[in-house]
Amino acid sequence: MYDFADVQTNATIAPGTNILVTGPPLTGKRRLALDVLAQGADRGDGSIIVTTKDNADTMRSGFRDRIQTSDPPVGIVDCVSSQQQASVPEDDSQVSYVSSPVDMTGIGITVSEFLQEFYQNRGLTENRVMLHSISTLLMYSDLETVFRFLHVFTGRIQSADGLGIYLIDSAAHDEQTVNTLKQLFDGVVEVSAEDDTETAVTTSGLAL
Repeated sequence: MYDFADVQTNATIAPGTNILVTGPPLTGKRRLALDVLAQGADRGDGSIIVTTKDNADTMRSGFRDRIQTSDPPVGIVDCVSSQQQASVPEDDSQVSYVSSPVDMTGIGITVSEFLQEFYQNRGLTENRVMLHSISTLLMYSDLETVFRFLHVFTGRIQSADGLGIYLIDSAAHDEQTVNTLKQLFDGVVEVSAEDDTETAVTTSGLAL
């Protein structure tokens, strides 16, 4: 079971669960998701971050600021740096680079490689995956394409008994788009705009 105490005290979530974190800008969605990953890292879970907004160094710094463990197992899929830099950055043990958020096939393959590395080679049976952000994917591709990608992606997390955390800026999309995507997830965490430390949880099939 996965703990999710940032959302609800003493909450536990069953393996294979995918959760959508939604809310307006600047309401703490990214911080909440990183805190959930940090909880897992401090107890020995693997952490995988897919970033389509910030580069790997920014995400790694934000993650490390939250953990007590000196060298946690972490993998970062950077979909940003290859677009921003003149030369293609080289992968290392913690970071793999995808050409852009358009390359959703590359994103899926790279996440699967990290999951395989953690599960099979390191014996980590519990892994947390954060995707920041669905909104960026929707800037580059249409809803149908993103829906198909997320359908496969969430299925991969489910089959790996992982915990998936997916962020979306609710203010950037119409209600129909957000509601369409919600169908793919086991539960939704809605972050309040009034107070970024207060969240409301809508559950569907979650063991909270």
